[in-house]
Amino acid sequence: MTMVLAAAMATAASAKTFTVTSPDSRVTATIDADAQRFDLSASADGALVLGPSPLSVILSDGTVIGPSAKVRATGHRSVDTMIPSPLYRSAEVRDNFNELTLRVARDWDVVVRAYNDGVAYRFVTRHKKPFEIADETASLRFPGEATVVTPYNNSSGKTLSAQYRTSFENTYSTVPLSEVDRNRLSFLPLVVSVPSGHKVLVSESALENYPGMFLLADSIEPYTLQADFAPVPKTRVQGGHNNLQMLTTEREDFIARVYGPRSFPWRMIVIAQDDATLAATDMTYLLGEPSRLDDTSWIKPGKVAWDWWNDWNLIGVPFKTGVNNDTYKAYIDFASANGIEYVILDEGWAVNLKADLMQVVPEIDLPMLVDYADSKGVGLILWAGYHAFDRDMENVCRHYSDMGIKGFKIDFMDHDDQLITDFNYRAAETAAKYNMIVDFHGTSKPAGLNRTWPNVVNFEGVFGLEQMKWADESTDMVTYDVMVPFIRQVAGPLDYTQGAMSNAAKGNYRPIYNDPMSQGTRCRQLALYMIFDSPLTMLCDTPSNYSREPESTAFIASTPTVWDETRVLDAKMGEYIVTARRSGDEWWIGGITDWTPRDMKVDLSFIPGIESATIEVMADGANAHRNGRDYSRTVTTGAKLGASPTVHLAPGGGFAMRITPAGR
Repeated sequence: MTMVLAAAMATAASAKTFTVTSPDSRVTATIDADAQRFDLSASADGALVLGPSPLSVILSDGTVIGPSAKVRATGHRSVDTMIPSPLYRSAEVRDNFNELTLRVARDWDVVVRAYNDGVAYRFVTRHKKPFEIADETASLRFPGEATVVTPYNNSSGKTLSAQYRTSFENTYSTVPLSEVDRNRLSFLPLVVSVPSGHKVLVSESALENYPGMFLLADSIEPYTLQADFAPVPKTRVQGGHNNLQMLTTEREDFIARVYGPRSFPWRMIVIAQDDATLAATDMTYLLGEPSRLDDTSWIKPGKVAWDWWNDWNLIGVPFKTGVNNDTYKAYIDFASANGIEYVILDEGWAVNLKADLMQVVPEIDLPMLVDYADSKGVGLILWAGYHAFDRDMENVCRHYSDMGIKGFKIDFMDHDDQLITDFNYRAAETAAKYNMIVDFHGTSKPAGLNRTWPNVVNFEGVFGLEQMKWADESTDMVTYDVMVPFIRQVAGPLDYTQGAMSNAAKGNYRPIYNDPMSQGTRCRQLALYMIFDSPLTMLCDTPSNYSREPESTAFIASTPTVWDETRVLDAKMGEYIVTARRSGDEWWIGGITDWTPRDMKVDLSFIPGIESATIEVMADGANAHRNGRDYSRTVTTGAKLGASPTVHLAPGGGFAMRITPAGR
């Protein structure tokens, strides 16, 4: 593929309406600019999917960028190229768009792109002196009543200011647009099903050193969602979880400080006529800034034996389990025996309440454990609280890199104001300097960071399996699972932490903190390793439980975590999804359903040599509707199974396939 650049900036005449259309001509973005307004609208397949939506940036000196703009010049370019995408769902992705640049002030531009599956815009400034942004306007006006699938902030705060503190973990609420709670912030992404039948997903990318966008139902205009941003913290105090957080006590009257020329985050509107397109979009990755690492060969994705979810719950061992050397040696032995790349030491290895990662509890001998793990071919990752990491970042990374630690799981940021989004990039850069990987928890969506700093191999910002340790029995994780690929996952990879061996059929789930279970079937847990994008993914259960389930354990342990190709074969948001992934010449296919049992036809005809391939199928057992642990395993050939086999999924069920070409 080649890149074509159109003519550079050309003086615009008196035109006040500007358009840019996608390469396939299906999607059009329109900017209407005059003395009173600067509006973006979007259409797809001849239907309006986003009505005229006011955009602006308001500076602290009162200057408004947008409305009243005299568009001084326009520029156009078209791009069609393949870009490498290491540690992603595909080895390379196609970047294909048409772009319009509007010079709206002497030192301000607005850039608008049209992709085949959506539109995006960003503000760009060339202003050289520091200034402050008081606010940014994005009033997203939808064309009539619609259905919204939104994750409200899970904060208990009644004021907007209190709601800026959030872990970005919540299930989805599906409500009419006119009934969105006007007192609750929603975090991104969210999806609006508009009257034309299209699904419109709102999110952002290249979110660097700028606050993340929340959305709030407009109190006056119907069918409108208004952008809202956390102001810059003015004063913060140490506190929160085990004194590992910084709590904002007072905020400035502006949302961002700007120190010179820069591009601001992309606001993206994914437009999908079918649900599979929504789940397959690469827009977030494509809009992320290119990698700042020349060499990514040292970044090792993989699976992690995780201690915290299963509460260090080993049985049949001659020692008391917990945060101690013997327990972690057992986890290392398990990882080594099963070809699992990493073991994590979650919270507890550093002295509690000190926010000091240089103080290790006496029960842990880290240099010894590193040497032991290294002798077994296993890497160690350390959990770190936000404040403890931020206050001593350089020293901590240098010290533990020298020791042989492979990376950090950094937790409890619980904000996405400018200070935190800046921290995320600083942490990524500092860790990369010492060849260390990062898994961000207690933070918002990836928003392009994983492209810019590929050593950030995963992110939470998801209502993950950890919730099953304490969630009320009314919590519907099964339905949430079949919404995530169409909403949260569009923003980038997610550390959902699948892999439970105790699996509850409908009505059998209950929260047990130190011996947790999942909702749905065993094969659903296996399928999630293919459904979810997760370059660094956990085996959440205890080695003792995995040892009793050798077939399931072997299947999980052999599953890749990064892929050469990904295809969404069949999907309906909130109901089911089937995803195929290729690693080398092997294909892996996973499917999950909601609480509705299904007989799903799986199209394998696109796989070369499928007739002679060996196919391993992990499927719900005949009694999985009663006991979620029931499954069947068959190994057959494509000739016997057929090019479009039908697989039965129990309520809350799933299936997983491994397809190996003949001769392997």
